[in-house]
Amino acid sequence: MNPALFIFRCFLLYSLFAPGISTAQNNLSKQSLHGIAQGTTWSINYYASTPTISQDAIDSILVSLDNSLSIYKDSSLISKFNNSSHGTPVDIHLRKVVSKSLEIHRITKGKFDITVKPLVEIWGFAARQQDHLPDSQEIRSIMPCIGSKNLSLRNHFLAKRKSCTQIDVNGIAQGYSVDVIAAYLQSRGINNYLVELGGELRIKGKKPDNTLPRVGIESPVEDMAEPALMQQVVELTDGAITTSGSYRKFFESNGKRISHIIDPFTGYSAVTDLISVTVYAPTAIIADGYDNAILMMGLKAGLDFVEKHKDMAAYFIYRDVNGHIKSLASSRFKKFLVEK
Repeated sequence: MNPALFIFRCFLLYSLFAPGISTAQNNLSKQSLHGIAQGTTWSINYYASTPTISQDAIDSILVSLDNSLSIYKDSSLISKFNNSSHGTPVDIHLRKVVSKSLEIHRITKGKFDITVKPLVEIWGFAARQQDHLPDSQEIRSIMPCIGSKNLSLRNHFLAKRKSCTQIDVNGIAQGYSVDVIAAYLQSRGINNYLVELGGELRIKGKKPDNTLPRVGIESPVEDMAEPALMQQVVELTDGAITTSGSYRKFFESNGKRISHIIDPFTGYSAVTDLISVTVYAPTAIIADGYDNAILMMGLKAGLDFVEKHKDMAAYFIYRDVNGHIKSLASSRFKKFLVEK
């Protein structure tokens, strides 16, 4: 069978700049770009006196990222690595993403692991579709291939200790892509912007009236036809916000919900009391890289982890022991919350 794959709306709604605002003082007006890339949508909002960023320039950046990081392109560098026996040279994009991934793997004690690609694939959440669900024997046969201990990054060469080891950086690549675009904007003198790719956000600056941009966190909704309900509104001037949710991608089999977040220690869908976690960090690669791992930790361990890392904050939506949906903000996230 082909398990039905449901993709739920992103929990983040962005409302950085009200349309058409301009100021006589500095003659800045809202400029916008948007498109499709990496299997999702992207948008850029920024303030400038005239449009200074072209669609072609952003598209070119996104193509270069795909050529490096996309497991859906046979010619990409990551695909060449996955098809290799011992490893391949990497460019600056893949090197930075793998390097940060290995760092996050170490800090999260293995909960974030980019070598889960074979597991993600047999569960039907990757480029190659499956016609059946894996059994325990299939999973056991794959587990020796899993583990970032099988990877070694030296300068511009990524080596693997086992030929069966493959990597999937989808859990961090969109955050990195957002940072790359943000860096490009800043190189062009743009200091007030919002970059969004697949719901992952990077924000810098204020509106011309000196108010802070606002971001809405939606309640998780299973039915795409249902109207979005705003869970919380946050206000910030610099940094990144990303969300990981067990309700984003899943399918149901025999009454069980199979999430796209795979536990690298078991080979099965992660079991957690968290429905979603929204992470704030200085950069999107950090926020995006940690949000899945924090989701897997569960509420108590996830909150403890965030509180110990001073450059992060998080907002948790979880299900309590009675099945009721509740929310909780870490101490540093509370300063971002806007009172309703």
